[in-house]
Amino acid sequence: MHPLMMGSLSWVEYQQRLQDENAVVLIPCGALEQHGPHLPLGTDALLSTSVAQSVAEQINGIVAPTFSYGYKSQPKSGGGQHFPGTTSLDGNSLIQLLRDVVRELARQGAKQVVVVNGHYENQWFLTEGIELAIRDVGAASNLRVMRLEYWDFLTEDILNQVFPDGFPGFALEHAAVIETSLMAHYHPKLVRLDLIPDVPPVEFPSYDVFPLRPEWVPASGVLSSAKAATAEKGRMMSNHITQGIAAAIQQEFQRSAIAFGNGVAAPH
Repeated sequence: MHPLMMGSLSWVEYQQRLQDENAVVLIPCGALEQHGPHLPLGTDALLSTSVAQSVAEQINGIVAPTFSYGYKSQPKSGGGQHFPGTTSLDGNSLIQLLRDVVRELARQGAKQVVVVNGHYENQWFLTEGIELAIRDVGAASNLRVMRLEYWDFLTEDILNQVFPDGFPGFALEHAAVIETSLMAHYHPKLVRLDLIPDVPPVEFPSYDVFPLRPEWVPASGVLSSAKAATAEKGRMMSNHITQGIAAAIQQEFQRSAIAFGNGVAAPH
């Protein structure tokens, strides 16, 4: 049994962990989506889980089972739905899944939950699921939920080191340097560096068209080159992301705990 993984605990052990007033449950959220010829379909789920585990080690957290399916891949940030293997949820399905899980965690006694998102397109559906769950449990509940995208903890200084020739932006980083480097650090056996396509950053129009147009996306599914990716960059980014998320969790939830202890409603 792994003491950080909810699915590895017995109900007795899990109940004991939740009795700690500082207990934090992390929910990794990813997707099953093409990531070029060099990365696996489960990259987003694998990375969100690895980040959640790294953070849990820092704060003695509990990592819930991963959401391995996410919202539909979009051409300008994930390549699109037309690639074999990209298997997605409707937005409402993702909303209701997270709503149910957060509400269930609250019913069991969890008061501090962190949703660790690893799939760009998930963001607002996860937000809606969280808000509906909070409404379900009621205003009297002490439940507090943090939602974050792990890449937002990469500071300008770190990005300058990873991208000395200029950062193309997170949307175009699909299957590129950040994800490939992190995968090379966390899951080196799943990365095929020899298959990385050497492509320039894709230039998309400033609008979307529906039905979506697969021809906008390179055949490889990669939106900018990952040739500069290294496991060393992945290690550096992983350490920075882990420390940043752990610090944010401790700051937000410690402040909430103090506020509740004084009988004052915590800030929303």
